[in-house]
Amino acid sequence: MDLLLNKDFMLEFMSPILLSLKIAAISGVIVILTGTLVGRMFARKSFKGKAVLETILMLPLVLPPTVIGFFLIIIFGNNSMVGQAIEWIFNQPIIFTWWAAVIASIVVAFPLMYQSAKSGFQGVDLDIEEAARVDGASEWRVFLFISIPLASKSLISGSILSFARALGEFGATLMFAGNIPGETQTIPTAIYIAMDSGNMKMAWMWVVSIVILSFLMLLTVRSKQN
Repeated sequence: MDLLLNKDFMLEFMSPILLSLKIAAISGVIVILTGTLVGRMFARKSFKGKAVLETILMLPLVLPPTVIGFFLIIIFGNNSMVGQAIEWIFNQPIIFTWWAAVIASIVVAFPLMYQSAKSGFQGVDLDIEEAARVDGASEWRVFLFISIPLASKSLISGSILSFARALGEFGATLMFAGNIPGETQTIPTAIYIAMDSGNMKMAWMWVVSIVILSFLMLLTVRSKQN
């Protein structure tokens, strides 16, 4: 009986952790790819409306998570065209699924990756890139073999910070994905529910887990910057 209880306890403890890691990993890959490409474009190109567009991209850093969750529900909810299209294609709505948590994580983590990537590419010497073009390298080869390696410190830092931000996302996730144990319950939402129900033992275990994970990621960032 004790063994069964221990198994149930560990399953309850590990479920939000594994789901959080999966959500952070998927959203992290998307954020790294898009943030790197957009950061490179904004670091090298000037165009009309750039400041406005860049401000919109950075808004999730300063907006309350509940506002982000509200906009996601409006955009992807069952009454929106996007939400209805998703439901028609996949035969189910995206709201209150773990994919909704992925979208919320992407939105809040993207600005960190974008800003790091843009700063990294701005620090790359233009003469080095131009020399590669003169030698016959295409734009993609310059980007892959010159720009990315020279901006790698910033890109790695941005990747880790955006992963950590996705791992700790709470407000937008709770509104958009909900808190369904085993389905959409991440570490932050699990801590909130455990605290609310008075289950301090479980809350402390989840708190310690996410603190350790966050500490290790930030420590990695610091070591890469030194």
